[in-house]
Amino acid sequence: MPLTPEDKAREIIDSLLEKSGWHVCNLNDANIHAHRGVVIRNFPLKSGHGFADYIFYVDGKAAGVIEAKKAGETLTGVEIQSDKYKHGLPDDLPAWYRPLPFCYQSTGVETRFTNGLD
Repeated sequence: MPLTPEDKAREIIDSLLEKSGWHVCNLNDANIHAHRGVVIRNFPLKSGHGFADYIFYVDGKAAGVIEAKKAGETLTGVEIQSDKYKHGLPDDLPAWYRPLPFCYQSTGVETRFTNGLD
């Protein structure tokens, strides 16, 4: 089955994260303590918040989200979606801050970042 444009973007994002030193994995294979930086794909959030394309952990605590979009899609309106995700981390999971402070939106070609600590 051919990849969708969003699947292609996720492949690029996975590769960029791995080249930057992040350990990228699926939820079933996740160990948030396996590496200093762990990114988990397709992460289930609290009821009503859906699934984040990626949640990233630093030193065993959640720090932010990444919303993946297909190449060519405008990212400025996507911040609303990642903002919803940053509030959706289940309460029993460790986090540096709540809501999660770091939100990325990426096509794999273009990336937008919002720092909730500013």
